Amino acid sequence: MLDRRTVIAGCALTVTAFAMAATPAMAEPAPAAAGVSASSAVKPPPSLIEAMQRDLGISAAEAEARIANESRAAATETAVQAKIGDSFAGSWVTGPASATQVVATTDATKASAILTAGAQPTIVGRSLSALTAAKEALDKAAASAPASTSAWYVDVRTNSVVVQSSQPAEAEAFVAASGADKAAVRVVQSSEQPRTFYDVRGGDAYYIANAARCSVGFSVRRGSTNGFVSAGHCATVGSSLTGYNRVAMGSFQGYSFPGNDYSWAAVNSNWTPRPWVRGSSGNVTVSGSTVAVVGASICRSGSTTGWHCGTVQQRNTSVRYSQGTVSEVTRTNVCAEPGDSGGPFISGSQAQGVTSGGSGNCSSGGTTYFQPVNEILSVYGLTLVTG
Repeated sequence: MLDRRTVIAGCALTVTAFAMAATPAMAEPAPAAAGVSASSAVKPPPSLIEAMQRDLGISAAEAEARIANESRAAATETAVQAKIGDSFAGSWVTGPASATQVVATTDATKASAILTAGAQPTIVGRSLSALTAAKEALDKAAASAPASTSAWYVDVRTNSVVVQSSQPAEAEAFVAASGADKAAVRVVQSSEQPRTFYDVRGGDAYYIANAARCSVGFSVRRGSTNGFVSAGHCATVGSSLTGYNRVAMGSFQGYSFPGNDYSWAAVNSNWTPRPWVRGSSGNVTVSGSTVAVVGASICRSGSTTGWHCGTVQQRNTSVRYSQGTVSEVTRTNVCAEPGDSGGPFISGSQAQGVTSGGSGNCSSGGTTYFQPVNEILSVYGLTLVTG
């Protein structure tokens, strides 16, 4: 059921003082210190520790100590900022276990208060409020920022506001025009090209060549290529696709219709395949694709009518459309309407297939057929993304 409606910082002045300043010892995952929430003392889950080991290159013991130290550091930052007031210039932790916390201040007389809190003081030229003011000036001028300027941020470690750009001269002009304190701003060469990220989720809309709408079936992968399956009657190989938000999404890689009614599309790096189907009040996680028996309950998600359920009536059905006959589909008493095409059918947590077509509607009821998903996976060598 394809919807054919046309879719019209100056460098840091940091001077490290108090070489003999006390440095907190590496913490063990122990009971929470005063001011630290009880939840922060809860032993972190193994999956978190494993991910930290993998991505930060640290040991399990360092990961656990790091979590405890960072929880204390957050509480210390709040307390110290309140104590030293406007001279506060930010804080940060260092070391593989975040065992040392540094607090920057513009007032050397505040060093003892920082030491008493268990942190290492460093004296700088600008307060956090001064850095924030410089960044806010850039924010107000954001509409005039050149495309070559990818980001700007307060960098407390260097006591500056950093502007990233692939064309520093353009960034310098942007800073000058913004009215920000130029002495507080550093422009750095950067090749970063930030982009937004979106989820591929069953039941969400996608648009074909800006002229028609269908629904995502299930997230899949083929090797390192991410994508999704949908209905074949939605597809033309190579057709450009945009997502529910009209952001470029990818293109069809293959389809079959009539005879069958399936397709698969590859998505670009802006999109992440998720093991989800959009339900009535949240996501339903897909855990496999075991075929449901006749009489089993089954639900469908689509971008027109949302979430509807019924039962499996018959498998191995052939249905005749005006474009030709589609064989080996499954017949259900779930309703659907134009635009729901390609959307997922799921029984429990098991993927069943993608919406093909049918009769009736979701006001008076109807019959809908789906193309079994396992055939699509087999034909194109796809792997279902599961939770």
